Amino acid sequence: MDEKLTITPLARLHAPIGGQEIELQQVDYVHGGLSLLRIRIREGKRFTVFDIDAATAAEWGEQMSQWARLHAPSPQAAR
Repeated sequence: MDEKLTITPLARLHAPIGGQEIELQQVDYVHGGLSLLRIRIREGKRFTVFDIDAATAAEWGEQMSQWARLHAPSPQAAR
């Protein structure tokens, strides 16, 4: 049997507020050598799936990191 792609699990996250399950996977296509990042978001019985290239993943990650830095609780707030 000739497999067209391989999927490697990378991470699983749980969003505590909305209850979504987020799974990150690397998808490697055997022919052509294409690698993509797959983001699978499960909300109850519904799934949303994104397959994105490295450039899009880098920009998405940077935008999320910037937002997180701006909204992270300050160390003084924990006291």
